[in-house]
Amino acid sequence: MRAEHGWTLETLAAKTGISRATLSRLERCELSPTATMLNKLCAQYGWTASRLMAEAETGPPTVVRAGEQISRKDPETGYIRRVLSPPHPNLKGELVEVWLPAGSVISYDVSPLPGLEHHLWMLEGVLTLDIDGTVFRLEKGDCVRYVLSGPSRFECGKKRAARYVISMVRP
Repeated sequence: MRAEHGWTLETLAAKTGISRATLSRLERCELSPTATMLNKLCAQYGWTASRLMAEAETGPPTVVRAGEQISRKDPETGYIRRVLSPPHPNLKGELVEVWLPAGSVISYDVSPLPGLEHHLWMLEGVLTLDIDGTVFRLEKGDCVRYVLSGPSRFECGKKRAARYVISMVRP
């Protein structure tokens, strides 16, 4: 994707704040990116992380069996993100399941795609969600709808893991 945009490693490093050496290691699959790195890269390309993960697969199936769904564990925080939706280049919505370990915090400086609509439905645990300065405390069964335009922060309660599903709709 970097080459398709005509960007050098230096250009992408300047745009994302990720060092040239780290970007090079990521491209050679010598390093697994953190959630923060993925978000910064996706922001440059106007993609969500789940779309990026889905695009790495071959062909757009209409059904993705549970055992074939793409899952990724963040090496920095241990959170797990599983893409539930089959990839499709022309559709705007996707579902992602997230599991946050107890006490973990995930923060993003910017939305990967300005105007990205989220519907977050809590399945287990407690989550404190800060969307551009508005804070929500979510428990099992709660659902919140918001549009990402600025910073966001996901904080799991200290006693047990949180699990939720996010429906994302591109603008």
